[in-house]
Amino acid sequence: MRKLQMVDLKSQYEKIKGEVNASIQEVLDTTTYINGPLVHQFQADLEKYLDVKHVIPCANGTDALQIAMMGLGLKPGDEIITADFTFAATVEVIALLQLTPVLVDVEMNSMNISIEAIKKAITPKTKAIVPVHLFGRAANMDAIMEIAKEYNLFVIEDNAQAIGANYIDKNGVKTKLGAIGHVASTSFFPSKNLGCYGDGGAIFTNDDDLAHTLRGIVNHGMYVRYHHDVVGVNSRLDSIQAGVLKAKLPHLDQYAKARREAAQKYNNALSGNSNIVVPEFDSNVDDHVFHQYVIRITNGKRDELMQYLQSKEIPCAIYYPIPLHSQKAYTDSRYNEADFPVTNQLVKEVIALPMHTELDDEQIKFITDSVLEFL
Repeated sequence: MRKLQMVDLKSQYEKIKGEVNASIQEVLDTTTYINGPLVHQFQADLEKYLDVKHVIPCANGTDALQIAMMGLGLKPGDEIITADFTFAATVEVIALLQLTPVLVDVEMNSMNISIEAIKKAITPKTKAIVPVHLFGRAANMDAIMEIAKEYNLFVIEDNAQAIGANYIDKNGVKTKLGAIGHVASTSFFPSKNLGCYGDGGAIFTNDDDLAHTLRGIVNHGMYVRYHHDVVGVNSRLDSIQAGVLKAKLPHLDQYAKARREAAQKYNNALSGNSNIVVPEFDSNVDDHVFHQYVIRITNGKRDELMQYLQSKEIPCAIYYPIPLHSQKAYTDSRYNEADFPVTNQLVKEVIALPMHTELDDEQIKFITDSVLEFL
């Protein structure tokens, strides 16, 4: 059996080595390391893939989220509602911009932001909602967009974990995640479903005026060299990373298909155990691209299971062990533990098993047999 890894980037690379190497070599030959032709080609390819009018590449996913908020003209003290159960980058950029993060609970089954919790959190100071499509699964965008319309709020999709996933709305219309809200951000961190070989990110929007603003922000606020029209930052996707992404983008749908197939095999093996809750998904609907495969262990032995798997050299991880409202940097007297029952339960139960495009049946069987053997 091949060595188990949480993400097997080497095996994935070997299959597309020629395409990736050719793109990198093109950058080296032309020495267009910053803002070169491959950056613009990848941008155009991604716009077409997502069916979105504007893709603005940048240096990483955290920058993408911050720049998206900067472009909306939010002011210090404006309240931004987002999920308590997610990675810190989502709330980090809110705090950096001196906005006020408002953390709310998530739904148990989807682990995505709770619609009811959003409604309860809205105040006259609320200006935006940031749904996170956690672990690759679509949040309830129909309900979120309806709330945003009713209260005149911006919706900023944090799509760092779900690029390539589709959302089927209440009318049966299929749209790529990241093309639904007013603006969206994504990350091209190497372990993401569409990952480069360093850092990278992008912002998406269908708003022409917002796109213009964002393009200035990512480049020191410049539209004409040395003319600084807005306050900006230095955040660019370099040409080598764009070349890698351009080579990988045509494979993204197949990568998602492989992840869903692996998830179905995991579910088939694990769903019969009463101590395990497996992720719900329809294998015929592509609204979940399984950036992570996360199960819940309900008998209180999650940590012992983790130690057991590690003893058998099976990688695993806890996403996320501490709620954001309990993190030292984001504690706030406004938060009441009673408002986060789902998040507080999830952090005690969740465990992620290996998930990537190169998982084979032998590996999945070994992993699932080991989980069941322990339980």
